[in-house]
Amino acid sequence: MNLTDKIIRITDLAAPELDVYARLTEAQLLRYFEPQPGLFIAESPNVILRALEGGYEPVSFLAEEEQITGEAGEVLEKCPGVPVYTAEEEVLRQLRGYPMTRGALCAMRRPPLPSMEEICGSASRIAVLENVVNPTNVGAIFRSAAALGMDGVLLTADCSNPLYRRASRVSMGTVFQIPWTYIDRNTVGEAFGYSRPDTNHPYIPRQDNTKCIWPESGMEFLHDAGFTLAAMALSDDSIPISDPALKKADKLAIVLGSEGPGLLPQTIAACDYVVKIPMSRGVDSLNVAAASAVVFWELQK
Repeated sequence: MNLTDKIIRITDLAAPELDVYARLTEAQLLRYFEPQPGLFIAESPNVILRALEGGYEPVSFLAEEEQITGEAGEVLEKCPGVPVYTAEEEVLRQLRGYPMTRGALCAMRRPPLPSMEEICGSASRIAVLENVVNPTNVGAIFRSAAALGMDGVLLTADCSNPLYRRASRVSMGTVFQIPWTYIDRNTVGEAFGYSRPDTNHPYIPRQDNTKCIWPESGMEFLHDAGFTLAAMALSDDSIPISDPALKKADKLAIVLGSEGPGLLPQTIAACDYVVKIPMSRGVDSLNVAAASAVVFWELQK
């Protein structure tokens, strides 16, 4: 089957096949194949290509007509048999958020999440995100983590989902390259839009009945896995990120908090170190995404 065999031209966005692009919310996409993992939307040819290289399965594409033989053409050729919906730019302007699509969108299946054991087993440097709710910040942290030597990312249940369209776009597709999963086994369903999480839900990585609650048993798990935990926070006993003790740790988890209040007090108390970035001109802190890039860079030096 060649590329022209799978192109479906549309004249408006009312076609039900386009619901995933035009009318479904992120939460509805998450539930699309309930109780199986749902869908997400990858945006722009570069991001879609990284998702394909990461083994993610495409369901359909939506692309500008000029993109089919342009930048998106190479991506589409890699997916024989997958339908490609296309229209003129005037039609696609009706699509919610279309000006940010950069010419192509792809609906893809969400794979089952790996377990914490899989993420941490061979890792020596991981990032732990606690309640980071802004998808832009989540995407930026993933990009820095992938570029600056981190081996994986763990997220608490209240974090924005890394496969949300904005997060994956800001990450430049690195959410498909660096291993990640959610920590809170008993509440992970909430992160996927479920109001009554089921401990046997396929999104939940572990197959036993053990609960892993953050920060209590989540931090215990990381300590038992051999990780030294370093909280990024302002404290009287903070050490600078250049402190040799951090680089000496065989396995190190950098714990980053939410954009406003930062880390929970009990999280800070349970960490082995409290770490700060030295500042000047009276500035006391950086945005969590900027702070992550600084600390990841320092650790790989």
